[in-house]
Amino acid sequence: MDSTEYYNQYAHEYFERTVDLDVDENRERFMELIPDGGSILDLGCGSGRDSACFKDRGYDVTAVDGSAQMCSLASIHIGQDVLNLKFSDIDFNEVFDGVWACASLLHVASEEMPEILHKIFKSMKPGGVLYVSYKYGDFEGLRDGRYYTDLRTRKLKELLSEFENIEVLDIWKSEQIIQEEERIWLNALVKKLE
Repeated sequence: MDSTEYYNQYAHEYFERTVDLDVDENRERFMELIPDGGSILDLGCGSGRDSACFKDRGYDVTAVDGSAQMCSLASIHIGQDVLNLKFSDIDFNEVFDGVWACASLLHVASEEMPEILHKIFKSMKPGGVLYVSYKYGDFEGLRDGRYYTDLRTRKLKELLSEFENIEVLDIWKSEQIIQEEERIWLNALVKKLE
């Protein structure tokens, strides 16, 4: 079972588990860098939790998820269509003021990450900002029915250093308790230069 199949099979359970998670602090840090009414790509939107918040704040949101079942649930939750696309299928050219990839790119194998990040940076307008989060650690492989690439700060910096015309605004760790399990996350904000 790959990650997409997992989310198709467990879509309802995953929706219920994540739709009310508190990521306000990270979301606020991201939104402070996006112009009012700007366009945001919610990449791997899952339940649509963050898309709903962005819409409520007046942003123009394009929500994308690789799981058809998650797209169906998220589209009901946010009241708009959600595009069923895998990361490798995205093909936008300087459309978005911001890309929100909250706990989604962590399902991309490390050898595929540069190509996916290239597509993301291509989708962003000059001055656009990417938010990305990964589980903190060194693990890569199958865990709990899904493929994960965990990253440490040094590895994320190395990955981002492969790209010209970007500026890493901040990298930080955060903690989140999900179903009584504490997890450490690695977060980053990255700006596409003019």
